[in-house]
Amino acid sequence: MADMRKVAVLILLALLASCSQKSKEQLVVFHAGSLSYPMKRLVEAFNKEHPEIMVLTEASGSLASARKITEMHRRADIVALADYQIIDQLLIPQYAHFNLHFATNRIGIAYHERSRFSDIINSQNWFDLLRKEGVKIGASDPDADPCGYRTRMIWQLLSILNNDSTITSAFLEEGKYHQRPKETDLIALLETGSIDYLFIYKSVAVQHGLKFLEPGDSLNLGNPQLNDWYSNASIDLRGAKPGETTQLRGEAITYGITIPVDAPNKSAAFLFLNFMLDATRGLTLLQATGLQPIIPPVIHPESAYPEELNLSTQIFKTH
Repeated sequence: MADMRKVAVLILLALLASCSQKSKEQLVVFHAGSLSYPMKRLVEAFNKEHPEIMVLTEASGSLASARKITEMHRRADIVALADYQIIDQLLIPQYAHFNLHFATNRIGIAYHERSRFSDIINSQNWFDLLRKEGVKIGASDPDADPCGYRTRMIWQLLSILNNDSTITSAFLEEGKYHQRPKETDLIALLETGSIDYLFIYKSVAVQHGLKFLEPGDSLNLGNPQLNDWYSNASIDLRGAKPGETTQLRGEAITYGITIPVDAPNKSAAFLFLNFMLDATRGLTLLQATGLQPIIPPVIHPESAYPEELNLSTQIFKTH
């Protein structure tokens, strides 16, 4: 009888916990894979101030995140992507009205001590070593994730610098190249030795304690002053709707965030956005995860400036 009472109490507690969870406000966030750890930190800190809001996060490649809205017609309260251009080209003006640029990053090459040639690789010889027979490399899907198409752009720029049109085909050689939907999906392959090198954001490499090689500003897409040079690279991707295409040109890495026009919980979305973009709260957490916050954040277009932003604690640039 005592055991039955214990079981009944446990069931009752579980039901009460379930009801408590369901009674909370829900805030749904679609975000880039490279924002998984930063978003976890943000949600933990945000919930200390707003325990009444349950934040549900869903990570995928930034293009895949945008297509959940444009093609799958799913609803989210916040969309945070690794390339602000995706918001501009796929979401604005039909699915979103504004675009906040909030952080920058750079791309390099992650590896481990067991990687082939790890003892001699450097910023001058990396592309020759990665082309060698037996060396396996990884990158994310360019049609789903910005890190993937930015990697292809880096290869294009490398080809121009070295006057060598074979670089991309050499990297994509069967048996050498390994691809997954987003760059974070490849970390396990790197850690187990299934691949030797992984093209990845610096912030993600820092978060996972990986060895990281930066190829220099001319190739890492991390210096806004080199945007004219980066624009020599471009890639055509599937557009907002099936059958459409959109072209993205090389540009310094800039993250964007927006609130869709049909967001179910806009009030909670703006609470989170104001927290995230506060220089003493959210932006400090982003910096601790390896991202470089844009202070003050940049909003585009100026005509769509949302009045719900907390101007008492924020100073935004518009352009």
